Amino acid sequence: MKKLQKKQAGLARRHRRVRGKISGTAARPRLCVTRSNSNLYVQFIDDVAHVTICGESTLGEAFKATGKSGANVEGAAVMGEIAGKKAIEAGITEVVFDRGGNLYHGRIKALADGARAAGLKF
Repeated sequence: MKKLQKKQAGLARRHRRVRGKISGTAARPRLCVTRSNSNLYVQFIDDVAHVTICGESTLGEAFKATGKSGANVEGAAVMGEIAGKKAIEAGITEVVFDRGGNLYHGRIKALADGARAAGLKF
């Protein structure tokens, strides 16, 4: 198995393990983070009703107006604050954090800390 395929298989395995333990509801939706090399994508999902309540990414206008990059920790912290504010506007105050199989480190941790700074409870 090639190196990239091993990394992708490991990520998929970790994501399945995380998703087996957590689930979002209408009262406490799942904050799902997807990470690429250059961007971050955040969604607030109600798994009971199978709907996405709201979402934000580093490709959106709100993030681009900050002038930050989604590929570093500083940009991830700003992204967390933007996503947290958008969730609070949608009526979400408490969430379950789904790190998407990624380690809780670096950009993922910065995004979570930024969402907490915006007022979300984990």
